[in-house]
Amino acid sequence: MIPLADKRLLFAAILFLGLLAMTARSATDPDLWWHLRTGQWIVETGHVPHSDPFSFTRAGHPWVSHEWLSEVVFYELWKRAGPPALIVYSAMITTAGFLLFYLRCPGKRHWAAAATALGALAAAPSWGVRPQMFTFTLASLLLWLLEAGEARPRLLFWIPPLFLLWLNLHAGFALGLALLFAYGVGLIMETALGNIPWQQARPILLRVLLLLLACLALVPLNPSGAQLYRYPLDTLRSSGMRSLIGEWHSPDFHEGLYRPLLLVWLLLLTALASSRSRPKGRVLVPLVLVSFAALDAVRHIPIFVLLAIPVIAAALPAAAAAPAVAHKHPISSRFRPLFNGAVLMLMAVFVLVKWVSLARNQDARAAEQFPQKAVAFLRASDQPRNIFVYYDWGGYAIWKLYPEYRVFADGRADLYGDDLLRQSIQTVVDLRTGWRDVLDRWQVEAALVPPSCALAQALLLDPNWHAAFRDPKAIVLVRTHSTVENAGLLQAPSKTPGIRELLK
Repeated sequence: MIPLADKRLLFAAILFLGLLAMTARSATDPDLWWHLRTGQWIVETGHVPHSDPFSFTRAGHPWVSHEWLSEVVFYELWKRAGPPALIVYSAMITTAGFLLFYLRCPGKRHWAAAATALGALAAAPSWGVRPQMFTFTLASLLLWLLEAGEARPRLLFWIPPLFLLWLNLHAGFALGLALLFAYGVGLIMETALGNIPWQQARPILLRVLLLLLACLALVPLNPSGAQLYRYPLDTLRSSGMRSLIGEWHSPDFHEGLYRPLLLVWLLLLTALASSRSRPKGRVLVPLVLVSFAALDAVRHIPIFVLLAIPVIAAALPAAAAAPAVAHKHPISSRFRPLFNGAVLMLMAVFVLVKWVSLARNQDARAAEQFPQKAVAFLRASDQPRNIFVYYDWGGYAIWKLYPEYRVFADGRADLYGDDLLRQSIQTVVDLRTGWRDVLDRWQVEAALVPPSCALAQALLLDPNWHAAFRDPKAIVLVRTHSTVENAGLLQAPSKTPGIRELLK
């Protein structure tokens, strides 16, 4: 039986259960839905798509389905047990990543547990049922293998198969390459500063170099082949994604959501300034790399936490002030295991209650975020098949309406490119210059948008459009005339010049 009196084990168990509750989220991420549909497509057809099957604007265009294995896993879980399976699975994957860097935190276990909990709070904006959590956990495992591999080099043999799995789960595999490279640069910096003899650093550096080359050679072993070499770079260079997608924006420390991250930054700067612990170059260089990345985009915060928290933990007091030694009473010694067991039991019940609550409220949360009734109307009626859908609802429409309907754009920002992305998120929805030309050029015959958005208000005033469905969440607008007829009407003298001028 596990000795519950062991404080190290007790801290780890409490932290584990606490993280399982903290990281659990409803299965309502806007991108989840097209991931599910892609997973279903792969399972049913037996191969990974190389061109887009879901939209009418990019139908047949090349598509790098870099998350194909994650999508298959998500769909199989959904098919067998529904949203609860995804909620629990994602919480377990995320928790595993945090436990791995808890093991990397030096010092007393209670300090390491507190630092890990702070890191979990700082990374909370990125939690969710999404393939990105695989990158978080695999990056955590990579860092653990690198550090443990210094004393036990055999552990490094696990990195190439880990990387092969990673590059088929998520394009964040490029982070693994960057961390290996930064680790090697840091090691070179240590030797240049005289912190480590070259004879000692050389075998470590050689192993890291061989690992980097091996991982680079493995990249084409995915359904998209060598295209995956350039995919992460193309994504990072996308100005549309960086300016229009929220998770690519810099964290706003005025928002309460990012206050824990601000605290992590303050503690990190204090730790680096103190003389208690000086991080090695092989730690400092990757830390600087991910620090810039986290300040640049919210989605990189979890990776920053993986490197910052162990540095903070190393600078914390090695031991708390020694308390007065009390006489051990037989009764207290006898009941301590029972007390510890009761604490763990209560924590386990709390986790279970949290999971059950999220599962029961899944439909309500989905109804809050997505147009369920409008989608049900479209499924039951015969409306034009090419439909402009509000960007955050695009993936949901793919999951619920494909193959009967095709969307204008959805969360696959890399597929649509900067121009079409701006047309979908800014030009049309916000009625910017040329918005009507976009609808006519792409022959958009229907729109599913929030009733309060500018596009909905404009089309309600347009005699060529009418509302086919409306509720407080969404409105379905349909062209009264076809785009061909409408083009002729636009060339003829207008009978309502005031309204027409207003809508231009």
